[in-house]
Amino acid sequence: MTVPTFLHYDLSGGIFTAESAAVKKVRELAEPLCDELGLFLWDVKFEKEGGNRYLRVYIDKDGGISIEDCEALHRPLDKLLDEYDPIPESYVFEVCSPGLGRRLERPEHFEVCIGDEVKIGFFSPKNGEKEIIGTLVGFGGKEIAVSGPNGEENIPLSECAFVKLYDDGDLFSEL
Repeated sequence: MTVPTFLHYDLSGGIFTAESAAVKKVRELAEPLCDELGLFLWDVKFEKEGGNRYLRVYIDKDGGISIEDCEALHRPLDKLLDEYDPIPESYVFEVCSPGLGRRLERPEHFEVCIGDEVKIGFFSPKNGEKEIIGTLVGFGGKEIAVSGPNGEENIPLSECAFVKLYDDGDLFSEL
């Protein structure tokens, strides 16, 4: 059975996310549960690794998530997945954190990360740099505003290979 795939152009001008009908349905099932539990649904991915398929639901909340938060979402969402059966093949279901260096791919990712330090990789060097680290100061749909080594600049997302949080700069300073 072929599951239709929708190319979700997230208004960012350069970052595309392929979102299947199954992933879209899982997102629709997970969002109300996340709201009820005080969680932010970061992303839903259906990926193949080796010979296995994985359905991963990434969650977050202010102050970070715990294993208990993952379990609190996993149990009711697992029941809904069994009931609605949006994915016709077998898979491993996981609820997890998007991690420290999470990629920003959807408009809501950029919006909630304004004020955070980000690492940006370019398709081709910009001002002689392949990557920069700066503070995300704005999001305008097709571009981001970043305060970085060259001052504040607007960067079209179409020039970005990736944009991700840069939280590991002081990772070991507290040890």
